[in-house]
Amino acid sequence: NGKVERYNRTLAEELLYAREWTSEAQRTNAITTWNIHYNYHRAHTAIGNQPPATRLHDSVANVMTQNT
Repeated sequence: NGKVERYNRTLAEELLYAREWTSEAQRTNAITTWNIHYNYHRAHTAIGNQPPATRLHDSVANVMTQNT
């Protein structure tokens, strides 16, 4: 639960309430882009300033291992 709560807090602070959205579609598109940034590019101090995607094992086949 702690990880989900922290993710939701970060999402709200960095994206959802960081600006005013003109439509729900615009906000939805921004969330998709932000999730890629969060998982593949944004450094996380809890895992040595690496993005979460670096912790994926090679045997994991149901997620992207790099952002293209």
